[in-house]
Amino acid sequence: MIDSALIRIENLSKIYPSGDKSIVIFRDLCLSVAEGELIAIIGESGAGKSTLLHLISGLDRPSTGAIYYKNRNTADLPEVELSEFRNREIGYVWQQHHLLPEFSAEENVSMPLRIRGESAAKAMKAARACLEEVGLGVRAQHRSGELSGGEQQRVAIARALAANPSLLLADEPTGNLDEVTGGMIFNLLNEIRERRNRALSSSTTNGSTTSGLTTILVTHNLQFANRCDRVLKLTGGVLESV
Repeated sequence: MIDSALIRIENLSKIYPSGDKSIVIFRDLCLSVAEGELIAIIGESGAGKSTLLHLISGLDRPSTGAIYYKNRNTADLPEVELSEFRNREIGYVWQQHHLLPEFSAEENVSMPLRIRGESAAKAMKAARACLEEVGLGVRAQHRSGELSGGEQQRVAIARALAANPSLLLADEPTGNLDEVTGGMIFNLLNEIRERRNRALSSSTTNGSTTSGLTTILVTHNLQFANRCDRVLKLTGGVLESV
């Protein structure tokens, strides 16, 4: 594992107004995540796990506190810079795959790169490589309706990785899958992380442009959680080591 911190969260609070009251999701939350780590976050439904991922990714902004990505406070970034940060540094896998049904797997995976402004040829080449990485190269031209649930989630993982992010956020990625398929998805996420971190370790000698990969996984599956480097439980607005 790489030693330096990729993410450092300090005194993070998220509070929603509700009439004349306030709903406190968490207050003064702190977290440090090392490069290359695989962290599981567990907790009851409604504890704020998804909210925390949204804040880390820049999809939402905190009420107070700081979120440092390599010593840069992303919570203070203007919207344009925050959007660029998400596109270049964050891969996001949802419980629902959110594939566009009218497009092929390859076209879905290429979307983050097309949004970035890459040429169609370059985006499709990267998409094919990512589909190969998740074992779906032969299904590249199939639309989502022609794929199984597990295959659709693998396409979603490939899409999250297409822009070569340094941080992968996975919000219950196995929640809609059966136990066997869910296990395959978890294994795939871990294998990709380990492979990309190995590639990063050797990049100084071979000139590779592959980023290492740090992963934060929200899950209710304790078997998967216990296979991660660390398990944190979000309860009562506090992150506790398990």
